[in-house]
This record gives sequence, C-alpha cells and structure tokens, in this order.
Amino acid sequence: MSYTETIGSRTYRFADLKTLLAKASPQRSGDQLAGVAAASEEERVAARMALAQVPLRTFLNEALIPYESDEVTRLVIDDHSPQAFAEISHLTVGDFRNWLLSSTTDADALTRIAAGLTPEMVAAVSKLMRNQDLIAAARKRPVITRFRNTVGLPGHMSVRLQPNHPTDDVKGIAASMLDGLMYGCGDAMIGINPASDNLAAITRLLLMIDDFRLRYQVPTQSCVLTHVTNTIAAIEKGAPVDLVFQSIAGTEKANAGFGISLALLQEAYEAGLSLNRGTVGNNLMYFETGQGSALSADAHFGVDQQTCEVRAYAVARKFNPFLVNTVVGFIGPEYLYDGKQITRAGLEDHFCGKLLGVPMGCDICYTNHAEADQDDMDNLLTLLGVAGINFIMGIPGADDVMLNYQSTSFHDALYVRDVLGLRRAPEFEEWLESMQITDARGALLSASPHQPLLEGANDWMGTV
Repeated sequence: MSYTETIGSRTYRFADLKTLLAKASPQRSGDQLAGVAAASEEERVAARMALAQVPLRTFLNEALIPYESDEVTRLVIDDHSPQAFAEISHLTVGDFRNWLLSSTTDADALTRIAAGLTPEMVAAVSKLMRNQDLIAAARKRPVITRFRNTVGLPGHMSVRLQPNHPTDDVKGIAASMLDGLMYGCGDAMIGINPASDNLAAITRLLLMIDDFRLRYQVPTQSCVLTHVTNTIAAIEKGAPVDLVFQSIAGTEKANAGFGISLALLQEAYEAGLSLNRGTVGNNLMYFETGQGSALSADAHFGVDQQTCEVRAYAVARKFNPFLVNTVVGFIGPEYLYDGKQITRAGLEDHFCGKLLGVPMGCDICYTNHAEADQDDMDNLLTLLGVAGINFIMGIPGADDVMLNYQSTSFHDALYVRDVLGLRRAPEFEEWLESMQITDARGALLSASPHQPLLEGANDWMGTV
C-alpha cells in the first residue's frame, strides 16, 4: 500500500509503510548512510503528516519484514494480544499520540495496552513526538523488575556499576567496584565487560563478585557480559551466574550476526531460571541494544534504524528481562552523528521500550570521534532522569579504559539523584545505610576508615 501527502503544489509519494516510517524519522546519519532518510525537511514533514493518518490496525496487516522470512516478525505477530489492543484499535497514529499525552491516560492504561502494541506502532508514534512528548509519556509508564532488589519504582533510579579493566585484572576490577560502591552505585548490578571470552577468566570474575556479595550481604546482582553460549557453559560448570547477558537486535539476520536465535535465548533464560538465585524476584535477563546494529550487519532490509531498534525490544520483552540497556552513542557517528542525534535517540529508545513494557536503562555515552562531549551527556542524563529511566551507568571518571568510550560517572549519578530527588533501589539503599555509606535520606556520608566496607576492604582485597 502506498501513501501520499501534498504540501503546497508538491505531492510526496511513499511506496509502502516501511518507506513512510523511514522518511518520517528525525534526521540521523545512519539512515542517510542506509539511503532511507528523507531528502529534505519538507519531505520529512510530509511523511509525518501522512503517518499521522495511518490507522494503528495497518501495522498488523503490513509487515515491514516478511513474516515467512524473519522470526522477529513472527514473534511480534504471534504474541500480539487483540484484547489489549482493543482499547486503542480505533486510533490512527496521530490519535494515538494525543491519547498518550492526554491527562486521563495513566500508568494503568499504558500497562493495559502494552501487549497490544507492536514495535512498529510504537516507533511510528515516536516519530510524531517532540522531545518533551517522549519525556512526558515515558514518565507515566514505570516498569518494575526484581531479582535481589527492586528496580524501576517511580522516584527511583539505579546505577549499573561497570568496573571494566583492559586485561581483566581481578584486583583492578575489585578496586573500581569498591570505589563505585562507596559512591552509592551498583544497585542495578555490578556488570563487567570482559576483555576476554575465556571461560576460566569469566568464571574467576563471577566468583570474585559473588564472594564479595556474600561476605558483605550486598543486595545486588552480578553479570559478566560474555556471549550467551559462554554463560550457559558457565552455568553448566556451576559458576554463580545471576543475570544472563546478550546483545540483541531487531531482525533475525542481525541476531544471527550476534550468533543467537530466539531458541538460544530461551535456552539461556531457562538455564538462568534453573539456578533460582533471585531473592525478591526472578527477572534475570540483561539485554543490550543500540540504534544502527542492524545496519552494521547489513540486516536492516530498508527499515530505518530506530524502528529496527524498537523491534529488538519485542525480543527483550519475550524473556521478562531485569534490565535492558540502549548503549545509545557507542556504535559511533556513522549512525548518530552528534550530541543532538544521540540525545534524540536516547529519549526515543527509552520511550519506546517503556511503552512496550520493557525495563529501559541507557548507557548515556559517545565515542571520541563523534561530534559530542560531556555537556551533551549531562543534558541527556538530566532529561532521562526526568523521564523516569530505570538505570544509568556508573564508570570511574566516566571513561571506560577497556572499551575506550565516554559514559557517565559515579559523580554523575550523585548529581542527577540530588537535583531530581531520585532514590536508589530500596533494598540497596537500606544496605548502604547499614554500612554507613549513606544516611537515611540517601546522601553520602563522609568517608571514614571505620566504615564497615572500608574497614574490611584491605583484608578482602588480599584474598582476591
């Protein structure tokens, strides 16, 4: 089905829904690289005007990537709930935007319709929204998950403590971990990107974190971000695996490039559940995504990068994840050129994930060859804090010495908590107070050698 829109004396024609969505997207370098972007701002406006008139039902009848050849499309269609969709089934994309922003649409309404939304519907409505619209609508939709603590409560924001090391030196990682905990970070998880996929090294890191967690009774969860097949192997060998990690994308071909399928993710999910390591819940999958991954794998099929990204959230939703992280500026300026594009993408990803019922966090980051700097990250951090982000990253000095990119620091988390009044996961906050790291309000106490964590740190480090 084709779509048209006339502006003045000029009529714009869009061959199909896939083309219409791509042309309606805000400007970004990845879509230009793929050759799917609007040729002018006028064409972009025409596409948005046409998109606003498309009934939401259309997305159930016009697949962007064929059902027969893509298992993500099959997942989206087969898992769609007509009952949940019924409440909004009469709306166009433009009407849906108005419904989302209405003062009468609340968290209960957004929760009711989540299973009736496809990623394409959600991507479509985001293209009609200003940044403030994305923030306002996402803020209405908390997504709460639990493993050893509770993440995503309204008024709360968690931090993934990321103590990476370029050689996986266990003492170096342990030192960064202690540093982050003393700043009150780590309630989302302690998550390490290993420099090696060696199973023995991965197991050593898991054992180190688990030893520390048990010694100090820390109500958090650990993760070593290796390929899911390595995690399955670690589970089979008895390693203390909490969260199961995998990078995912929005098409079957792109996921094949990561060496995964839906069946493999199901196997990993069941392996994680078999350990029964959660104490307050059993959300245990940790997924990372990023706009541009499908294009990098030549697996986008002409679909714009943001819509491909939102399809990845449908994959995540299938496995009841504890956390989903859009690593927004990591892939580089070929996909998100500058701070403006990174900011927009971060707000889009958070909004779209939350609407689908996914517990969204964001690695607010950029690579050193992008036209971006830490001021851009400060802006996005603040906007996502207002929008109700589930978690952000905590990295020593905001500079990852293993992955070589810029993110957010322990101090950045203190800043956004202070200015927006955001609390940590309640179980973790209670632990921080018991360890004399924070007071009852969650504010950091002055460091003292007699704090329980510091008092025993030297002895523990000697065992690492």
